[in-house]
Amino acid sequence: MFLVEDQSKKALLEGLLPRLYPKMAFVCLAHEGKADLDRSFPRKLRAIRTPGTRFVILRDQDHANCLQLKDRIRDGCRHAGREDTLVRIACRELEAWYLGDLPALEEAFGMSGLTGLERKARFRDPDAVQNPAVAIAGLVPGFQKVSGARRMGRVMCPEENRSHSFRTLIRGLDAVSGKVEAVTQSEPHGGPPRLPGFPPLR
Repeated sequence: MFLVEDQSKKALLEGLLPRLYPKMAFVCLAHEGKADLDRSFPRKLRAIRTPGTRFVILRDQDHANCLQLKDRIRDGCRHAGREDTLVRIACRELEAWYLGDLPALEEAFGMSGLTGLERKARFRDPDAVQNPAVAIAGLVPGFQKVSGARRMGRVMCPEENRSHSFRTLIRGLDAVSGKVEAVTQSEPHGGPPRLPGFPPLR
């Protein structure tokens, strides 16, 4: 079960997940923004006890400290008795993932000339772009968040995406879905141990 902050993330996942994980059954619950998600996710984690259900929380970073934000959400998961919840943060917001896959952006909107922008300093690291949604709006006239997310979910290619936060999401989902094997072992550089059958906590 995916708990996301808004309709655009739900639209993206509903286009992306069936392509990448055709055997994964999932439900995506959208919230009315970050405050609504932050307030309600502990209650949902405690209330939904269907055997075999795994939870993924997806939220924008915006201008928060990413590590502190993730730690705070994980604390809420632990207090709700669902320490196995996968928490992922879009740095800084969902649209950075689109900047990480400019060929997909071209395909989704029937445009040309965007791919070469990845060589420009401004777009070289999509996660470092301060206002990705503004940048996307400048590249795609009339861009709308929800319909744009739906289009991008149909064409994005994880293997080619230059967004580190997007690739981190995919690695976590690979482990949750069983696409890759996650074994109990220590993380490199003295990081925390992996949980059996679950991706490394980052």
